[in-house]
Amino acid sequence: MTDALPAAKPRALRSLAFSLAATVAVILSSPAVAAQKDLTLGMTIEPTGLDPTIAAPVAIGQVTWQNVFEGLVTIDRDGKIQPQLAKSWAISGDGLTYTFKLEDGVKFHDGEVFDSSVAKASLERARGADSVNPQKRFFAAIDTIEAPDAATLVLKLKEPAGSLLYWLGWPSSVIVGTKSATEAKTAPIGTGPFKFVSWAKGDKVELAANPDYWNEDVKVKLDKVTFRFIADPQAQAAALKSGDIDAFPEFGAPELVESFKDDAKLTTVIGNTELKVVAGMNNERKPFNDKRVRQALMMALDRAVIVDGAWSGYGTPIGSHYTPNDRGYVDLTGTYPYDPERAKALLAEAGYPDGFTFTIKTPQMAYAPRSAQVMQALFAEIGVTMNIEPTEFPAKWVQDVFKGRDFDMTIVAHAEPMDIDIYARDPYYFGYKNPAFNDILKKIEATADTAEQDRLYGEAQKILAEDVPALFLFVMPKLGIWDKKLKGLWENEPIPSNVLTEVYWEE
Repeated sequence: MTDALPAAKPRALRSLAFSLAATVAVILSSPAVAAQKDLTLGMTIEPTGLDPTIAAPVAIGQVTWQNVFEGLVTIDRDGKIQPQLAKSWAISGDGLTYTFKLEDGVKFHDGEVFDSSVAKASLERARGADSVNPQKRFFAAIDTIEAPDAATLVLKLKEPAGSLLYWLGWPSSVIVGTKSATEAKTAPIGTGPFKFVSWAKGDKVELAANPDYWNEDVKVKLDKVTFRFIADPQAQAAALKSGDIDAFPEFGAPELVESFKDDAKLTTVIGNTELKVVAGMNNERKPFNDKRVRQALMMALDRAVIVDGAWSGYGTPIGSHYTPNDRGYVDLTGTYPYDPERAKALLAEAGYPDGFTFTIKTPQMAYAPRSAQVMQALFAEIGVTMNIEPTEFPAKWVQDVFKGRDFDMTIVAHAEPMDIDIYARDPYYFGYKNPAFNDILKKIEATADTAEQDRLYGEAQKILAEDVPALFLFVMPKLGIWDKKLKGLWENEPIPSNVLTEVYWEE
């Protein structure tokens, strides 16, 4: 009996060890750990649809670009063009033929095989007579599209288009399947690393990792991503602090940023964007058809005061429709600096010694009414009365301003990178026309010499700064607030997006 007792202890210890190991295994496989493969990301604006090839609002691409949909090429976090569904390309010496070699083994989420015929169909859809693509102009230089074999796509151009490769990386240029294109607005199917799961209108969109993703070089570390739409800034802050939201890459309340400064769980990241806040004027309507009036209004505005009042001091004043991040940038804030006395003199010269009255239609996004209120006070100092008319965005604003062009002035953050060419579009809501400006843009597209392009971009900026078709205010920063353990989100935004392929939770 006594000899049996010592032998029992090791067995008991072994049993205890097995029990502990089993407990640890259960803990490690528990939902608390598994949740770290999930991400809940907040957005201020809910997209109007989920297909970026048929509508312009940037919120569409912020959900689906590079997550669900991919393009022949893409734009990386540094703003550089990178291969994607096209693994390589060659451009002929005269700049009129682009030959793409495509990736093989790529399938859409519904099983459709991606090849040159699908790529051709997608681009034909984007440029066709019935196209509603928001950037249809991107494809205007294309004469024919050929698919000589499954792995080769050839674009033949009518004229050189120096920006074509860059444009092909945009959300509006993603490749959609032939079988799924018609339903992509509400049920997007792409080739990307995430699949669409569901959309609860007014609340959230859910994506799940694509287990059959074609690109073996991309190691997706998230299983599930939920985009939550919260318009109210106070509610955004509360959701972050409670942990209901893991990240708000574009936090909508700069005045609340300081409240996160000492938060042990959250980090604040201030980066760059392409969001150019401009007050566009109707250049075809009196008195804004007089350049002197537009110049006077520009000199009535103290941009630093507007940045403080509208965005709590976060922002960079600009003097043309261009950001300091863009190639060929020229600082033109000194072209028409704050000078209310000179502004009054210009108004008198233009025939408005006692000022005038007009209305600004402001979309209901925080920066717009805040900026307008500061502008209203500054305009009053030169005898100009500006009435503020809140306008629902996007539907009412698009109807009245963008399409109807029934407005005096409006204010909006233009989010598209390198979009100085909007002032050459006819029609466009500014109603601005300048043949000399248009000629410069044509020269930019006609050359592949980047140094010459940059010089020409500088000339284009100077024309706008002088003509003032819009009041150039400031570039909004990217105010990101997210969990400190969350890694891989873009800190800067060369293109509006929420790219998830490199996002992961730190152990």
